[in-house]
Amino acid sequence: MTAVNADIAVGRRTTPRVRDVAELFKPVTWFPPMWAFACGAVSAGAASEGRGRLLVTGLLVCGPLVCASSQAVNDWFDRHVDAINEPGRPIPSGRVPGRWGLYLAIGWSLVSALVATTLGRWGFLATLLGLALAWGYSAPPLRFKQNAWIGNLAVGISYEGLAWITGAAIMLGGAMPGPRILAMAALYSLGAHGMLTLNDYKAIEGDRLMGIKSLPATLGPTRAARVAAATILLPQLVVIGLLFAWGHPVAACLVASLAAVQVVLMAEFIQHPIERALWYSALGVPFSVLGMMVAAVAVRSA
Repeated sequence: MTAVNADIAVGRRTTPRVRDVAELFKPVTWFPPMWAFACGAVSAGAASEGRGRLLVTGLLVCGPLVCASSQAVNDWFDRHVDAINEPGRPIPSGRVPGRWGLYLAIGWSLVSALVATTLGRWGFLATLLGLALAWGYSAPPLRFKQNAWIGNLAVGISYEGLAWITGAAIMLGGAMPGPRILAMAALYSLGAHGMLTLNDYKAIEGDRLMGIKSLPATLGPTRAARVAAATILLPQLVVIGLLFAWGHPVAACLVASLAAVQVVLMAEFIQHPIERALWYSALGVPFSVLGMMVAAVAVRSA
């Protein structure tokens, strides 16, 4: 299909297949918020006895529910851009026909909020805020993604910060997490801003045509790569400093070692940003992800 026909049912199908809905929900994207939730649960330092059901529910809410909802919302409101960048995606290809993409986004958001009512006050409020950010990121009139500085921060807060806080709150019996946990959640939310820029390299052409101000589209590939690298690295340097200040030198050194590996990989990414964006996402980001758990364990021990 060369034009977007998301508003018109494709003649040969009027309902989407399960596998096409699964593709719309992008399971590969569920890992970051689920990992952040796990880090938050670990950082709380509380025993898990009696909280198994809540932990499983929290993981489901962060990944297969809220994150999946955000992917459906994004694909629906990005269907015109995807028709240029990724015409094979479920909506522009017609495999999720008519307005099914919108119905799935709304329905799965409502299911997410309903399930989140079992997570206690802070878990429920964090879920509602995450859903609000997901809709605000993609849907007009807000459409935060029109400006990458705002949009990437909104996603970083939703995927990392809120998920981390939710995991900690559940382990703390619904209490608001302390300042050290909130600091870790905030710093890794900022780091996620740079990671999200990596995903924008595949859509430079479509973003420019549709007026979406992603960093690669507005700053150019090389400058955007430098900004992304700095945004990923600087919060980790603050984490290292805080861990030293809080009396966790071993954890600080471990996070520093993981950051050093990232610096080496970042140099290659900056030299060849378009070719190496997904390469760095696959090889470099996991070292930051490992650092999250190291920091969570250190905060737990406090």
